[in-house]
Amino acid sequence: MKLMFISDVHGSLHWLNRAMEKVEAEAPDQIVLLGDFLNHGPRNPLPEGYNPGQVAETLNRNKDQVIAVRGNCDSEVDQMLLEFPMMADYAMLFHEGRRIYVTHGHGYSMEQLPPLRPGDVFIQGHTHIPVADRKEGIYVLNPGSIALPKGNFPHSYGVLANGEFQVKDFEGGIVKRILF
Repeated sequence: MKLMFISDVHGSLHWLNRAMEKVEAEAPDQIVLLGDFLNHGPRNPLPEGYNPGQVAETLNRNKDQVIAVRGNCDSEVDQMLLEFPMMADYAMLFHEGRRIYVTHGHGYSMEQLPPLRPGDVFIQGHTHIPVADRKEGIYVLNPGSIALPKGNFPHSYGVLANGEFQVKDFEGGIVKRILF
């Protein structure tokens, strides 16, 4: 099974369309959205192609493939536009024999992990900075942001398949990777 992780769209139709091109190319079984879908938030600049209504329509076209968690910029009003559940603070997935804790990262985070066992996976968005590492035997991952990357990193997304997590940029490069 192949999972694709997209985080921190922040209402950018331009970057979501680029991500949807990658969805078509990567052909994941599921798209995991790590929050901050429609709104840019007061601390962020307006991203390229800011159009929350069209972002909602684009995401809704893929609703049968989406697993989503709420980000700190998401609200109940956003849920009214989206045709898939996105108000949960976390989701628990099981993939290739591993437990994966999925969250946005503004509650539990890499700095404050939930109760997990060595070998489990914790994945978050929120910081807009890609990560593929281990902490106390737990895999800690972040695909970065498709719309508003930080820390001089490129616009990026994540792919988990065949015992490997890769953070990829939109030019086909691998930004970070870790083997399980």
